[in-house]
Amino acid sequence: MPRKRTLIPSPLAWATLNLPVPHPPLPVVAERGGTQLRTPLPVAIIDTREQNPLSFRRFRGWFAKIEHRALPLGDYSVEGMEDTCVVERKDLADLICSFTTNRAVFVNRLRRMAERPHSLLVVTSSLSEIKSEYPYRAANPNRITQSLIAVLTGLRLPFICTDTHELGEEIVASYLYQTFLYDWLDRNGHGRHLSDSDL
Repeated sequence: MPRKRTLIPSPLAWATLNLPVPHPPLPVVAERGGTQLRTPLPVAIIDTREQNPLSFRRFRGWFAKIEHRALPLGDYSVEGMEDTCVVERKDLADLICSFTTNRAVFVNRLRRMAERPHSLLVVTSSLSEIKSEYPYRAANPNRITQSLIAVLTGLRLPFICTDTHELGEEIVASYLYQTFLYDWLDRNGHGRHLSDSDL
């Protein structure tokens, strides 16, 4: 008698279902008429005041150089775009503190970021963790979640949640790379698209 197939995998198999694939050699490439454009690589900047900074060592092929220096705003940027490209990163504990104890300071920083054309808030925690009870903290998960939505709708500042610190590294590295690439394409008369009739 054939074995009955289960529709839902065993919980023991869940952990292996969503393993990220290795990162690509480059996030994206620009081409025109099917020919790849020779585009420069950006210089990534990591703010020297960033605690537990993201490491871009795995993505050295994406950047001409990775520098550590003080930024006027945010934790990460690209050389030459420090006033227009701003990435602010928060882990869960820092996000909770920023939206409670340090709320006024953080909201002011978010308002300044919203004035820049290329700003992104990256939370290195899953949305389900943000929405769950916080052990040893009196903060309300609903308040933190709704504050994030207010940032998105009220300030029109996008945010992204990554499940892990390592995935956050890849997302931020890719964002910096692509922000620089689109800006370079635009400034050099290629338009803001990676290839003909595409993004």
